[in-house]
Formats: sequence, structure tokens, C-alpha cells
Amino acid sequence: MSSPGAPLDQPGHTPRKNRRVQLAAVAALVAASGIAWLTLSMVANDPVGLILAFGSVFVVVYSGWFLLIRRGLIRLLVLPPALLAIIALFTYGYDQKYQVVVLAAALAIFGFAARYAARNQPDSAHTIHRRARPAQPARMGVLIINPHSGGGKAARFNLTEEARKRSIEPLLLGRGDDLRSLAKRAVTRGADVIGMAGGDGSQALVAAVAMEEDVAHVCVPAGTRNHFALDLGLDRDDVVGALDAFTDGVERRIDLARLNERIFVNNASLGIYARVVQSDSYRDAKLGTWRQMLPDMMEREAYCCDLEFDVPDTKDWAGASLVIVSNNPYQLRRFRGAGTRPHLDTGRLGIFTTRLSGAAAVAKLVTLGTIAQQRRLGSVRQWSSLEFEVRASEPVAVGLDGEALLLVPPLRFISLPGALRVRVPRNSTGVSPAWGTVPLNRRNLWALVRMAAGKPASAASGK
Repeated sequence: MSSPGAPLDQPGHTPRKNRRVQLAAVAALVAASGIAWLTLSMVANDPVGLILAFGSVFVVVYSGWFLLIRRGLIRLLVLPPALLAIIALFTYGYDQKYQVVVLAAALAIFGFAARYAARNQPDSAHTIHRRARPAQPARMGVLIINPHSGGGKAARFNLTEEARKRSIEPLLLGRGDDLRSLAKRAVTRGADVIGMAGGDGSQALVAAVAMEEDVAHVCVPAGTRNHFALDLGLDRDDVVGALDAFTDGVERRIDLARLNERIFVNNASLGIYARVVQSDSYRDAKLGTWRQMLPDMMEREAYCCDLEFDVPDTKDWAGASLVIVSNNPYQLRRFRGAGTRPHLDTGRLGIFTTRLSGAAAVAKLVTLGTIAQQRRLGSVRQWSSLEFEVRASEPVAVGLDGEALLLVPPLRFISLPGALRVRVPRNSTGVSPAWGTVPLNRRNLWALVRMAAGKPASAASGK
């Protein structure tokens, strides 16, 4: 963010753009006032109905998850209360239809206006990719292509020919090829920018080589989920457009993370998720595999092995069902941008762990997580750290950037700050969906007041 005394009209910020930031901040403040007034009005008009509406949301979401993670006729027991809850929601919504519509509009206006103001104020990430600098076109760019990743995206988007049009050398990864060796050879032959068109696991392997050789890395979202590309601010649907990073891009340094001797770009998961990833059917039918395996796991105690690790300010916290260690913390507190990382350069690991004891616990956790802070349950812990160690008495199943591994403990995680030079196209956003989210709280309202007055914000929105 800007320093307290910085002027609003910094380079790259014309007076016209600064006025737009001020107008957006004013619109967000007006919307916030409308939200407060409408909320108080709804409480005053029908307090009992509002309480019942929130209770109905709980019942509907709880029932949905109970149906998902249980088998047999017992699943049908939640159908009557779920139906009654849906009827109650529709009834309340009809009675308060005008207030609900206006409230939804006010929330939307606040979200868009506040996000615009936060992302376009001076020194924001949206102005010029956060801590990035313009990069010269690659002298010798190499793109490694996994033709089987993402259901054959490389062929559908004709990546080989598109790369050649930009004077980028394409290298096709064969089924028996070693990706790391292929990347090493490309750098040895003189590549100064090396890209990977594939999934997140492949991105991690090539990023490890780029880190070791100190060459720039380009992520081309040709995988299935492409979480790394999303957090880099790339348009995951514009596979060909990602190639512009070789010729007209900006470059910055981001963190990598290491699990023992393995580099990862997204996260390592232990517990329930890791068990599902180990399944042979997972890669071809992810949702179907979850649906098939989750009820079986929930019928017994859902903890993973005998994992031991230290939790800050907590003693005897054991029985973890799920542990996720991420390269930079995920945003998990708000709907917008949930599951993405606001920053990739904090120099810290994000650690999330929860313990569950059956289907009801899973449904309760997920349901309360949609309408309240999960941490209040006491079964969830989230923190950040430079290092993290997991101990166990037997090999541990790990999902590392979606790849299934079985590793001998202890598992030692460490953040590698600024380890990777990464390039993205100049015209991409350069930030993840979680960056710039602006929760409706006192701190951010004060920041919007300052922006509306033409001053630098003292709060950093959702960052």
C-alpha cells in the first residue's frame, strides 16, 4: 500500500483514473450505508422470521452434505426437514422480496465498487503486477508440452504451432520421458525462459529446474484444474494467451515450497484428500471418486494415520482428519476468492488442519463454515509458518499438487521465499481472485473513506 503521505497522483495514475477510484469508494460507502439500513429494517420488521431463515440455511446445507457423505436409507431421514427448510426460505424471501432484492443489489455494488477502488488505487497490484517489472522478450524460449494433460488441451489449442509462431521452441513430453531431465537439457542448451503446458504437478517439476538454474518460468494452463495459473492471475480459459509471457510479459519473484526434497507450487495434503488421490480412478473421475470413497471413510474415525505435529498455542491437539500445507496461505474466510491465495510472496507456509469424527461432524463443519467462522468450533486450526514438520510411525499418503505419493516420515515442509522468477503476460491481471477482496468491516470502511477523500488507504482491504 501507499505510504501515509504519498500523493494520490503517482506515475501511472492519471487524474481521471484517480477520480474513478474516488467515485468507486463513494459508491461503496453509499452501498454499505444501504446494507446497514436494510439489515436493521429486516430485523425490526420480522426478527423471528430472520432467525428462522438463517436456521433454514443451516438445515439445507447440512442436509445436502449429509446426503453426500452417507449411504443407505438413513440418508433419506434428512429429506423432510430439508424440504420444510426450503419452504421456509421461500416464504421468508417472498414476504421480504423487495428488501431481499435491494439488499442483494447493495451487496453486489459494494463488492464491485470496493474491489475496484482497492485494486486501482496507487501502488496497488492491479496497476502493474505486484512487485513486477517489464521483461525483455525471451532470447531462447522453450515450452514443454504435455499432450495428455487436461484431456488433450495442447492439441485442441494447437499449442505446438502457436509456440512456433512466437519463436518459442516446443518440446513434446512423451509417456516415458523424464520431465525434469527434459527441462534440464533445455536450460543446458541455452533456454533463458522455460514454460510448461500441463497440470500443477508438472508445473512444480519445471519450476524446480527454473529455480535451480535461475531462469524465468512461464505457466501455461493446459492442465485440468490449473490452480497455480489462477493464483498467478492468468485467464485459465486463454491457454494460447499465456504464451505472450515469452514475448510481452512482466516478471516477478514468487515463493516455492519444499516437502523433504520435493518442490511444490500449490499445496500438500494429508488425510482424507490424500486417500482419495491415491485411488486409481481419481484422475479420470475426480467427483465420482469422492462420492464413492467419502462415505466409507466417514463411517469410521476420519483421521489420517497417527500424524503428530505442533499447533501454536494449543496442547494435545491430535486426531487430524485433514492437513493442508500450502505455498503461501489460502483465503478461507470469505466466499469471494475462497480457496485461492491473495499473495505468492509472503515467504510463509499456510497450514490448515481439522479433525472430524464421522459424517455428522463433516456436515456440521461445512455448514457452519458457510455462515460463521469455522475456527470457533475448536476442530479447525489455521496459521502460517516458515517451517512445519509432521511426524508419524508409518509411511504417509500425500497429495502433492494433485500427485499421489507415499512418503516416509518425518515430513519437513519449508518455504523458499522469492525462489522462482515467474513471467505472466503484460495484459493479465497478475493477481488471484482472493487479492483485493474487501470485507465489510470497520477497518476497510475507514480505508474507503480515505480513498473517497483522495487520500491513500491506510487499510489493505482483504490482503
